[in-house]
Amino acid sequence: MRKIIIILLTIITLTSCGSTKNKSVITKKSQTTKTVRKTTRNNKTPNVAVPKIAHSIINNAQKYEGTRYKYGGVTKKGMDCSGLIYTAFKEDNVAIPRVSREMAKTGDWIDLKKVRKGDLLFFATKKNNRSINHVGLVTGTKGDDVEFIHATTSKGVMTSMLKEKYWYFAFVQARRVL
Repeated sequence: MRKIIIILLTIITLTSCGSTKNKSVITKKSQTTKTVRKTTRNNKTPNVAVPKIAHSIINNAQKYEGTRYKYGGVTKKGMDCSGLIYTAFKEDNVAIPRVSREMAKTGDWIDLKKVRKGDLLFFATKKNNRSINHVGLVTGTKGDDVEFIHATTSKGVMTSMLKEKYWYFAFVQARRVL
């Protein structure tokens, strides 16, 4: 009986990082933008407008760096991946859905090559299943790589790079909500 309980708890922890459903929509967008220069491979430097609110939301998320993982958590005591993103946006009065698979339906789909700070990355981390169950917030780009903050079951809230093999193969889509 004890083995069954341990297996069930492990499956629950690994299968999803979303918890309760909240059918909220984005209620606020920043009209103010900051122009950031980004160098591309062919040495052209297009202007990429990043809303000022994106910097604030990233700072909100980074305050939780090192927080342990807790399924359904939205506080310093513990967070799951969608709880981190939900809380970071909520602190700037931007309402988004609470669950990662619902977040993946908001905003606009964008090409990975065009991501910028404040965009959301969605992942499918279950083996043989492409259903979205994980989300991260883009905190920056370094060359061709994308840096994002998220909450993992093993290390809690942390920053990772999309070029890491695990995240690269788990990646499903990027969306712009700001």
